[in-house]
Amino acid sequence: MPIATVNPTTGETLKTFDALGSEEIDTRLDRAQRAFREHRVTSFARRAELMRDAAELLEADRDDIARTMTLEMGKTLKAARAEAAKCVKAMRWYADHAEEQLADERPRSADVEDSGGSQAIVRYRPIGPVLAIMPWNFPLWQVVRFAAPALMAGNVGLLKHASNVPQTALYLEDLFRRAGYPEGCFQTLLVGSDAVADILRDPRVAAATLTGSEPAGRAVASIAGDVIKKTVLELGGSDPFLVLPSADLDRAVPTAVTARVQNNGQSCIAAKRFIVHTDIYDAFASRFVQSMSALAVGDPMEESTDVGPLSSEQGRRSLEELVDDARGRGATVLCGGDRPEERTAGWFYEPTVLADVTPQMRIHYEEAFGPVATLYRVADLDEAVQVANDTPFGLSSNVWTRDAAEQERCARDLEAGGVYFNGMTASHPGFPFGGVKRSGYGRELAGHGIREFCNATTIWHGAPAP
Repeated sequence: MPIATVNPTTGETLKTFDALGSEEIDTRLDRAQRAFREHRVTSFARRAELMRDAAELLEADRDDIARTMTLEMGKTLKAARAEAAKCVKAMRWYADHAEEQLADERPRSADVEDSGGSQAIVRYRPIGPVLAIMPWNFPLWQVVRFAAPALMAGNVGLLKHASNVPQTALYLEDLFRRAGYPEGCFQTLLVGSDAVADILRDPRVAAATLTGSEPAGRAVASIAGDVIKKTVLELGGSDPFLVLPSADLDRAVPTAVTARVQNNGQSCIAAKRFIVHTDIYDAFASRFVQSMSALAVGDPMEESTDVGPLSSEQGRRSLEELVDDARGRGATVLCGGDRPEERTAGWFYEPTVLADVTPQMRIHYEEAFGPVATLYRVADLDEAVQVANDTPFGLSSNVWTRDAAEQERCARDLEAGGVYFNGMTASHPGFPFGGVKRSGYGRELAGHGIREFCNATTIWHGAPAP
């Protein structure tokens, strides 16, 4: 895939970039290693000062970088502005809280005494340059939620971004440079996927984090395992959205629509499978389909647009194949199911709702990366949990019920990295984020995320000589 900005609204190639050669990659890895030696011994106060300066710059740049994101991958301009603001929030959160999240821990005095020691602490120390392999769908947020904790921990970052968002990738390197970070603390590597293996194998790279597809996760985990390097993987998701009899439909329906079409439906944590109790199925389905049908599909630069284009022609083709397979096997198309007639250019797809979905259909098990929702009618909570867990993924989940016993059951039995009641799944810097099963392993954000790429070091002192 060429490294290029291609406007998904028009299909026009706006700008192309040359990939880095092997000599330049080598130079940048050397630079990262040197930067780590310096950055690792800086104080938390200095790291926080740098991070806050970067946050201020990003806040000032918000409108410009939002336009760049919209041009490169097609999210609505209002969503892009919100993404930039979320990044500012996360950067400030880590500036404020990293030191406490990485504070020395003191084992129980009884354990220290039992070990024959006089004192012991556990200290979290940085490990080195971390390679971040990031996707295009949240081109700013995905990077910042790695970079903010990594830099605050004393690590340095190497970004291999998706090939269709090169201008956003270069902006991020420039942002941290302007904030005053020493040369090499955060570098963008404009390279293709074929260069990742050699970079990851290089001994100057300490670990890797990847957000992306299952195949990409397998490839990175395999390479990292071969050279024994830590990885964090956040992969696909097919999140369930359970609606039970006590749900407040006035809130659940609009939330369901937003949860499905956020980011033009291209989000790992977007709700994709809507599992509705039979007692309220007809009421929910009618209102949900009506709301999905009413969404405005169009130019993502326009404030009135609800759903912009998919990021690429291949992305739309893959979505069409899932819908066509389901339709051919008996699914009912309640709305959408095609390209908008009025949009002859760009990679648009109608907001779509499918019912009568069965396990024989690909969409039952595969992730639909676009504005396509599947509806399931279930008889009771047992069946709802069974359908929710009948997926290879386990990123997050949404449950609408005011019944405390149902909430406890779902919190216990849903196979996911998060269970959100009466609201929409959303990542937040204060909560750990990640999945189970084929959605990956490890956690981002909160204290869990900053400690993923730290060496938890036991420091022990023997008892003094008598």
